[in-house]
Amino acid sequence: MSNDDYVYDETSGEWISPAEAAAKPDLTGRVEVRDSVGNLLADGDQVTLIKDLTVKGAGQTLKRGTLIKSIRLTGDAQEIDCRYDGIKGLVLRAEFVRKR
Repeated sequence: MSNDDYVYDETSGEWISPAEAAAKPDLTGRVEVRDSVGNLLADGDQVTLIKDLTVKGAGQTLKRGTLIKSIRLTGDAQEIDCRYDGIKGLVLRAEFVRKR
């Protein structure tokens, strides 16, 4: 192998072979979203509200214990995109939900 066969790994600060670089998981663009008790959330999970929330613009209050099905992650560590009857474009803060 020549020196051109190595790739600089910015996370470890070392020169590694291309095979090692390909084997490393690509973590760029991935954000860990955790609920109020620290559970890792993923697309499609069901969550339960842990407190009453007033929805701005909808004139509606979601009560504690409300089940939200099939969430989607937004790329923000604290926001999740949800669907709920009668409310379009509902985005909740992860600190107000618990994974079911």
